[in-house]
Amino acid sequence: MNTLLINFGLSIGVMALTSVSVAQKKNETSAAVEYKNKYRAAMQKGDLETAKKTLISAKGFIDLATVHPDTKNSQKTNWLKGEIYASFLTLGIQSQDTVFIKLAGEDALEQSIAAFKHGYGISKKMKDEIKKSVYQKASILNGMGNMLYKADQFKEAAEIYEYQAKYRDAINELDSIAIYNASLCHEKSGEYLVAAMGYEKLSSAGYRTTNCAILASSSFRKSGDLLKAKEILSKARETNPSNRDLLLELVNTNIEAGDAAGAQAALNDAITTDPDNKKLHYTIGTIYIELKENTKAEEALNKALALDKDYADAQYQLGAHLVTWAGDLKTKANKLKLGDPSYNKLLNKSNVLYKRALIPLEAYIANDPNDKAVLNILFQINRSLGNSEKALEYKKRAESL
Repeated sequence: MNTLLINFGLSIGVMALTSVSVAQKKNETSAAVEYKNKYRAAMQKGDLETAKKTLISAKGFIDLATVHPDTKNSQKTNWLKGEIYASFLTLGIQSQDTVFIKLAGEDALEQSIAAFKHGYGISKKMKDEIKKSVYQKASILNGMGNMLYKADQFKEAAEIYEYQAKYRDAINELDSIAIYNASLCHEKSGEYLVAAMGYEKLSSAGYRTTNCAILASSSFRKSGDLLKAKEILSKARETNPSNRDLLLELVNTNIEAGDAAGAQAALNDAITTDPDNKKLHYTIGTIYIELKENTKAEEALNKALALDKDYADAQYQLGAHLVTWAGDLKTKANKLKLGDPSYNKLLNKSNVLYKRALIPLEAYIANDPNDKAVLNILFQINRSLGNSEKALEYKKRAESL
């Protein structure tokens, strides 16, 4: 008799618990009906007002489901919350109703992301469904970010791209492009430190490693953190010591730090590491050109040619550098007042440089006789030096092409 009463009592208890559980499950089901059936149907018809009402109703049900112990760890509940909370933003934008967007709360997207993240880790059952939802939300945000970027609203675009990255992070994926775009927007809006941290994260993750290291260093440099800028460059050069842009950024960082000796040392260290690397000497020559170190640029490019006399890139770059240098001197001379004693000195030096430029450019054109641009340069140099016959020859060759 006692056993019968005990079993009867237990049965009543189980029935009571089951009824509570069913009641809570009903909130999940109601949220699903409001969202999947009514909201989506209204959206397909373009009935935005009905869509708003059903989405608000769906939120009411899902909020109850996500706080109750019986359903808060349900994968379906969390998937629905992720969908419903994200939809307030998309529907609000579509209906141009900013008040409606705020009905889900200021942190609606954060709530959506957190729900997807929690749901994704519960079981394998709905992982594909959650992934599909996350990719959809990330794609929508990417489109929004792109529109804001094109409108030069960089701060707003950065925030949208960051949410895009957070959605992908909810399913344990790194959205490299979203982080890159967000960092670029932060950089453009002058938020250099935030940009630097984004670029550094990408570089460490192996996404466009060298390029992102350079961008991170540049942004840290612009934020005033020169030590961090150097640290990143030093790490990047462990695997890519001869990269031109890395070296240039290191030089600029040292110069900005007032360390001219450090800038020079960075280039010397690179050469010491690999003195017979023609490409490295060529790279350093181009860096010196950007730094307006004309003599050092010529020396470096000549070293590259000493290692390989037929190195076409060095021939062309050296010739172009000497022509530009000579042209600058000629322009400077022409700006002097009449009778200035510096005039002839500048003009003579300009002519000497033009003559030096002929050597690499003629070697270049001998191996690539159909480069019209170089033929025209040779025509102009010879004409400037008074070599009429030679100038005419190059002009004819250029015109024949």
